[in-house]
Amino acid sequence: MKTSLGTILAIGLAGLQLVAVLLVVFTSYVTSERALIGHARDLLSDVGTNTIEHSKGFLQPAHGAAELAANLAQNDVVASDNPPLLEQLFFQQLQLSPQFSGIFYGGRDGEFVYVMRSEEPGPYRTKFVAPDGDPQPTRLIWRDEGFSVVAEKTDPDDPFDPRTRPWYMRASAEKGTIWTDPYIFYSSKQPGITLASPVFGSDGEIQGVMGVDIEISDISEFLSRLRVGSTGKALIIHRNGDVIAHPDQRFIRTPEADGTMRFAKIWELDDPIARTAFSPLYRQGALDTPRELSSQFTYDGGTYVSVVKPIISEQLPWTIAVYAPEDDFTAAIKKNRYNNIWIAITVAAITGVIGLLMANYIYRPVRAFAVRSALISQGELDPSEPAPKTFKELERANATLMQQIAARKQTEFEYGQSFDRATRPIAHLAPETGAFLRANPKFCDLTGYSAEELSQMRLADLTGDGAADPFAHLETGSDEDYAISREARWRRKGSRRIWVKVNAFIVRDESGQALYVVAMVDDVTESIAKERQIQQLSRDLSHLARGHMMGQMASGLAHELNQPLAAIAQNADAARLAADRAGATDEELRTILSEIEEQSLRAGDIIRALRSFVKKDTAERTVINLPELVEQARRLVLPEATEAGVEIVIDVAGQTDVWGNRTQIAQVIVNLLRNAVEALTQSGATDRQVVVAVGRDGDSVKVSVTDNGPGITPGLTLFSEFETTKPDGMGLGLSICRSIVEANGGRLWFDETHRPGARFCFNLPARGAGTTTKGTEAA
Repeated sequence: MKTSLGTILAIGLAGLQLVAVLLVVFTSYVTSERALIGHARDLLSDVGTNTIEHSKGFLQPAHGAAELAANLAQNDVVASDNPPLLEQLFFQQLQLSPQFSGIFYGGRDGEFVYVMRSEEPGPYRTKFVAPDGDPQPTRLIWRDEGFSVVAEKTDPDDPFDPRTRPWYMRASAEKGTIWTDPYIFYSSKQPGITLASPVFGSDGEIQGVMGVDIEISDISEFLSRLRVGSTGKALIIHRNGDVIAHPDQRFIRTPEADGTMRFAKIWELDDPIARTAFSPLYRQGALDTPRELSSQFTYDGGTYVSVVKPIISEQLPWTIAVYAPEDDFTAAIKKNRYNNIWIAITVAAITGVIGLLMANYIYRPVRAFAVRSALISQGELDPSEPAPKTFKELERANATLMQQIAARKQTEFEYGQSFDRATRPIAHLAPETGAFLRANPKFCDLTGYSAEELSQMRLADLTGDGAADPFAHLETGSDEDYAISREARWRRKGSRRIWVKVNAFIVRDESGQALYVVAMVDDVTESIAKERQIQQLSRDLSHLARGHMMGQMASGLAHELNQPLAAIAQNADAARLAADRAGATDEELRTILSEIEEQSLRAGDIIRALRSFVKKDTAERTVINLPELVEQARRLVLPEATEAGVEIVIDVAGQTDVWGNRTQIAQVIVNLLRNAVEALTQSGATDRQVVVAVGRDGDSVKVSVTDNGPGITPGLTLFSEFETTKPDGMGLGLSICRSIVEANGGRLWFDETHRPGARFCFNLPARGAGTTTKGTEAA
């Protein structure tokens, strides 16, 4: 539906006002939103900084406790070789530091003292491992808050050796205090970390390692108490991707196949928002960023803000990652934006109504002018009628428009005459659907449909069997010179099939928009049928040539092999007779000679049977239009002749229908033409020509193939098997041709009187001359 000028003016006025108001609203919104998002990032950064400081403060007592115990043992204040005294020291440290899970000492001789928190049968448990050479088994002691023994037992099968533990080996190797990577404690199933410090002797050698186990689940509890926006979260990620602290501690533990627990990787975390925000940072390996990273991301239709802090330190390679929904910070301003938009729409609607009234007043003379132009264009109003009063600009436009309408009508009349009287079938089609817009009388005659029937059809309907529309791929936005030419099979009205060649191109307007497709059609049914007949003849010739060649070869080989086989049989018989005359009594010799004669005669019988078999000819014979067959043979040889620069001329005289096998006679003609073309190719002549003459010769029809080439090589015996001048020939071509002609009741010969060049001739019984019924040979 087309829109009037008045409506456009009203909508334009209201639209400009709406755009102006919205521009102000959105400018304010964008500025405010950026400020709030920047504030959100600062808030998330502060949360990360607080988490770092809390984590450092949480772990600092462990560092001091481990180094204090190490210094006490190192300065002999507490002897490291006095397990009961160490136990008392560790017990006191556990009571003073609630975040400690256990304190231990491992000596270089394998001794081990470990005091840890327990549940039953007492709140504290001590483990003593004797040094090397001491047969005393591992002892376990449970104590209460007053250091009294609650329970005690031994474990002779405990293989624990502190020197094999990672904390011992790292502290010994680095000769300093170290933090292990966080892990899940085996006994409590809680996340934790171990700090270890070496103990040096007076000789400077390491006597052992003091260590502290710290449960870090309190850090997760601290994160759960943080308020990051309304629904944001903070978590701690190790450099290797382990999530070691999360507001929901259930997310950070995952079981292994052996029943132990490990930390979940960030890409495994059961927190899809955190996984979306931070897992890409660890996919390429360990994260080691020297600066703070902030970004925005989307999840499930929502937008989030995230901040990733640098690692705390090389000893604690932890990253604090924080995220929060953007709406937690921008929801209020978004609500205000929506209110402003509705206010702007209301203002625009009111001004649009006012503008519509004003536009209608301005547009009234324009509308009168448009109506008059439409009536003149349809022929309902004479252009000479006086025009209504209107603006001066419209009066000048009216005069120009009248001239254009007159010129267009004249052009349409002339084109319509050319379209309707064209001698070639033409149709106009819709570019998008292939529907018929109009068709000339020739097109209607070709398809059998009237113009009214075609107006209800598409081009694809003429295929009738669901075949693809030839214009289905047409791109109306492609190059304006786009055209196609192809063959298609159509169904005429009444179900008769025809082959057509369609040439089509697009007609476009000045802007390049496709108006319609012009399709010009030619009926090529008859030419395609002839082409297929020639293709079938080519296939039949190839098949027949192979059969005749194998037959001739088998016959020739049979003839050649019969003579040596006969000689073998005669010689074997003569040898046996000579042995009888000489009075030889060797029966084995007689048996061998008899078998030689018998097998040679048997081989001769087989070859004679093969020769008799290949001599049989059951080819069907019919009446042949010889000039038509010669023309088809010429077209088969035409590519070779064109490449060699040879012209093939056909000369026909009189009634030339013959009786014979069509495929066999075509093979003879093709073979003689190819021989002539090959002979001319080898000559240096510039005017290369082959003439095929067909004419009546008494009761037969004579065919001669003449070339102006170098002629026949002297001394060559023509029509003999295995005689040839071609480097890759077998010498069977002319021999096969003669056999074919003779089998069809004719004769093939070489005209020795013709000079220069070569002329081969053959004749065949003319139609009605000595022929009987179909399938019999000529008399």
